[in-house]
Amino acid sequence: MKIAKNTVVTVHYKLSDAQGNLIEESRDPMVYLHGGYENTLPKIEEALDGQDVGYETTIQVEPEDAFGEYDPNLIKIEPRNRLPEPVEIGMQFEGTPDSEEAGDESLIFTVTDIADDKVVLDGNHPLAGMALRFTLNVADVRNASEEEVAHQHVHGAHGHHHGDDLGDDEEGDQFRSLPLQ
Repeated sequence: MKIAKNTVVTVHYKLSDAQGNLIEESRDPMVYLHGGYENTLPKIEEALDGQDVGYETTIQVEPEDAFGEYDPNLIKIEPRNRLPEPVEIGMQFEGTPDSEEAGDESLIFTVTDIADDKVVLDGNHPLAGMALRFTLNVADVRNASEEEVAHQHVHGAHGHHHGDDLGDDEEGDQFRSLPLQ
């Protein structure tokens, strides 16, 4: 079966920077609904469209087609006493950017530095500003169910689960779980 709109694609991937340094290798395959539903990067969909199980390719995705350019306006320095203790580098908090051009959209800010009574928070995606290389290997393709198309995402194994409390606490495949805009 060929990858086309409203097919569910299972793909193993390796993610590297433009110099070939490995950033992440999928333990579990990425499973997404193909056809412009923003379940993966558009450039990945473009590369896989019309392909079959077993297809393998490596693509480079520039920042503007991945997680955007790095925006220094998304850096905030906050008094340490405004954050819960113990605050540690790598912790994440939801908040709104200070800059007006960013609007009121909520972002995830990551603690990148702590100095005395100040904390540096970065609202950029961890991969912002990076050209990325994806090595993709298609493991399965199937027709999406009517429910999956209606909900615009995959259900079941490695997909979305309605009404259960399956956490995504494992480290590793965290980059694919963020909404892609």
